[in-house]
Amino acid sequence: MKKTTLAMSALALSLGLALSPLSATAAETSSSAMTAQQMPSLAPMLEKVMPSVVSINVEGSTTVNTPRMPRNFQQFFGDNSPFCQDGSPFQSSPFCQGGAPGAGNGGGQQQKFMALGSGVIIDAAKGYVVTNNHVVDNATVIKVQLSDGRKFDAKIVGKDPRSDIALIQIQDPKNLTAIKLADSDALRVGDYTVAIGNPFGLGETVTSGIVSALGRSGLNAENYENFIQTDAAINRGNSGGALVNLNGELIGINTAILAPDGGNIGIGFAIPSNMVKNLTSQMVEFGQVKRGELGIMGTELSSELAKAMKVDAQRGAFVSQVMPNSSAAKAGIKAGDVITSLNGKPISSFAALRAQVGTMPVGSKITLGLLRDGKPVTVNLELQQSSQTQVDSSSIFKGIEGADMSNKGQDKGVVVSDVKPNSPAAQIGLKKGDVIIGANQQPVKNIAELRKILDSKPAVLALNIQRGDSSIYLLMQ
Repeated sequence: MKKTTLAMSALALSLGLALSPLSATAAETSSSAMTAQQMPSLAPMLEKVMPSVVSINVEGSTTVNTPRMPRNFQQFFGDNSPFCQDGSPFQSSPFCQGGAPGAGNGGGQQQKFMALGSGVIIDAAKGYVVTNNHVVDNATVIKVQLSDGRKFDAKIVGKDPRSDIALIQIQDPKNLTAIKLADSDALRVGDYTVAIGNPFGLGETVTSGIVSALGRSGLNAENYENFIQTDAAINRGNSGGALVNLNGELIGINTAILAPDGGNIGIGFAIPSNMVKNLTSQMVEFGQVKRGELGIMGTELSSELAKAMKVDAQRGAFVSQVMPNSSAAKAGIKAGDVITSLNGKPISSFAALRAQVGTMPVGSKITLGLLRDGKPVTVNLELQQSSQTQVDSSSIFKGIEGADMSNKGQDKGVVVSDVKPNSPAAQIGLKKGDVIIGANQQPVKNIAELRKILDSKPAVLALNIQRGDSSIYLLMQ
């Protein structure tokens, strides 16, 4: 590397000597251009925003499971052994803590911890600060430090582990500055972003980047995820901090990073401000999130699935099953429908639909745009109380081996007479008594027609199943 550098330096020197008059002219032109148009600075915007971003110090305790002396050791020492009695040097060891005699685990021990994070003031008068749930979870003491050095005690107003959002309240707030929330639905890939937080406990730190992607999910399938992805550097301690636009408006709460080796690689995730607004408003009102649900199972509409289902759309949420008596069922949504919009805004995937609906309170009235048999349909419905039946069924298995089938007769489909436990057929959800009446939008009258479709080896197979009084779809790829 040094040799290469030296060689390049020598070449640059020789070129500089040969072309010095031209180089001088170019430098003068460049200098005058820079004088005429100064490089922009983020400083004026940051001076207004940084007072609304806080550092959070947490003390807490959590229960950890500890091992207990195995039964064979207890038998060796004898059930009345002084090994774990008062005065024994082993009495305080993990092998003697809690649990029933002979148990493999010793039950729980309280372990104290300290944690650092960030937060954003969203209501100056009431002292409300939004942060991540994982920053304040199991906290017994919460201290908030402002950019001017002032410190306050804080208490938890509400938290929601499924979205990783928590709302805390500064006690006796005085002279606070709240941030303005932007409309995160208006974000576009390529928009500039600025991340502000307290990485590694260093204090307020600013990094910048762009919106790398929108609607990211998949970090935790059980959670409600609709992340903004950014390449602005986000590190440990940034959790709960602000992601803002160039106007100094909050567009997201920094939450997670993709860090295979523990460090920042330019892939960070933030919870959109619109999602934050919906969740925190419920926490203020109820102290918790009372989320509504549609009552459907589904998956993302991939290009292969769209082709198999003969759907003229590339993005959306494919409905594989509708729960009885759910909001979706009452509105007339059917298995096989593709949800393409929510309240007039496009839906990119099932995860995005689930996340957006999951931030809406029970009783919310919404409008869904659907594609049914290739035709647009609009339905209006009211969200019911969540029973956690709105599940992403994107975990698909290949093959339907393990199912015994027979013709139903009179060209009415293929009956599943038995399903072997743990077989591929069982894994995709086939059950004894199911009747396969279609596959990839083609009717299935008998085993021969089903075999013909399977022999074509489609990239995705969508089986239309009649199960009791319900019609559902099972997906395989």
